[in-house]
Amino acid sequence: MLNGAQALMKTLVDAGVEVCFSNPGTSEMHFVAALDSEPKMKAVLALFEGVATGAADGYARMADKPAATLLHLGCGLGNGLANLHNARKGKVPVINIVGDHATHHVKYDAQLQSDIETIARNVSPGFVRTSQTTEALCKDAIDAITVARGLPGQVATLILPADVSWGEGAEPCSLPPKPPAPVADDAVVEEIAAAIRAGKKSAFLLGGRALREPSLLAAAKITANNGVKMFAETFPVRIERGAGIPPVERIAYLAELASIQLADIDNLILLDSKAPVSFFAYPGKKSYLVPDSCTVHTLANEEQDTTASLNKLAEALGATQATPALQKPKRPDSPSGKLTADKVCKAVGHYLPEDAIIVDEAITSGLMLNVMTEGAPRHDMLTLTGGAIGQGLPNAVGAAIACPDRPVLALIGDGTAMYTNQALWTMAREGLNVTSIIFNNASYSVLNIELERVGVDNVGEKAKSQLDLKGPVLNFSQIAQGMGVHGVRVSTGEELSKALEYALSHSGPHLIEVMVPESLSGVKRKVLPWLLKSLPKLPLPLTRSLKKKIAP
Repeated sequence: MLNGAQALMKTLVDAGVEVCFSNPGTSEMHFVAALDSEPKMKAVLALFEGVATGAADGYARMADKPAATLLHLGCGLGNGLANLHNARKGKVPVINIVGDHATHHVKYDAQLQSDIETIARNVSPGFVRTSQTTEALCKDAIDAITVARGLPGQVATLILPADVSWGEGAEPCSLPPKPPAPVADDAVVEEIAAAIRAGKKSAFLLGGRALREPSLLAAAKITANNGVKMFAETFPVRIERGAGIPPVERIAYLAELASIQLADIDNLILLDSKAPVSFFAYPGKKSYLVPDSCTVHTLANEEQDTTASLNKLAEALGATQATPALQKPKRPDSPSGKLTADKVCKAVGHYLPEDAIIVDEAITSGLMLNVMTEGAPRHDMLTLTGGAIGQGLPNAVGAAIACPDRPVLALIGDGTAMYTNQALWTMAREGLNVTSIIFNNASYSVLNIELERVGVDNVGEKAKSQLDLKGPVLNFSQIAQGMGVHGVRVSTGEELSKALEYALSHSGPHLIEVMVPESLSGVKRKVLPWLLKSLPKLPLPLTRSLKKKIAP
């Protein structure tokens, strides 16, 4: 006779959920014990809940199926919320298992008692359920998995009371077949085809699953045949890129630059994406970035098959036999001399291995990463989908466990690295093939830029002190070594090249701390807000040239 935890474990693995990223407590001990009863379940310990949730996100992005988290009560869930927020925004499937007090213990309002369901609804609005009986537990789990792995992908939170877990008489349940995703309606396809045939400037905005190779190829055929431009959303959940893949231009983070990209577009065609808006509101500036004269069409929403819908549009336009433009192989030279953030990105492009996974949370230091890696061997890139920093290192853990034969490079800002640096310990414990590159510019550089952009005047020393990391300057190579990861600090191109060559030729986790100045500082930072304000008054060709210099 199985107890609830054992039956739940079998239900999970039979449904394809084979990895659990855990940070357990007392209420979860029967689930922990049940790990020994199921050899197909891999258990990965995280020293902080934000690492567990971010790793589950990174795993699902690369495995195309959910992992589970195991979190301790409402406080543990609260510690993991930021990366669950990123997963929700990226439509990434995660099975979030949160332990709770035994049902008969709730009335005593013990020290760790909290309203877990209310906390969970912030990140898993589509499915939150507290399992009330051992007999119902596995059915509840199947419902959670069905929701999580459907379209769009979701975070599904299953709350597991301790007595439901330890109770006997549970029966494992089976997952029903996944229904095929629908394809765009004939009428929608014809409407969009007619708009393209009319000859006005049209562009695709690709997001989510539309940034995988099959959809990119289908869109690129239409681009070749009909001149439709290809844009990608600003922060893709996963984008396939590099030599042999159709190139696609990402919408800029800065709203003023995004507006330049879209300025002359008459038809914006969405695929698993939404019309772009600015990350924040700014005084006197628009939040909705689509030009007033532009018509927005949806070819495939988040529940539809993007590739099949694009192929259907290509057929309507006579583009099925068109030859798509593919990115040609090219690499930058290896850098030399004193390091800058741009030189670090150059080194990544020069040394990037075949079939690598890049996790990009470099923030301002990664401005040149896209252009420096566009012609490198084909690779996947994961980005900060929800804007909650601290995603990068945990995402790298999950990606490496999902794809153990692929090298992972995580490019991380110094501020964001401190949110979840416990991920380094998990990398060491699991022997993961991750090379973490930490940009140490001793600053929350992006916030210094935002301080200028929002129009704050007379910034004093107290305000400035909240945005720098100079007292004391962090030493990530020593932090890495303290967690069992090989770590070095470099300040020249030659030192970086040597460190990358070593890391990429020796399997296992490595950390390279690159000492760089801020990418946008001093005069550049002062001029940027003035320049952004001036862009609408300048000729479009000039503004697009300036955009490429600022954020290529």
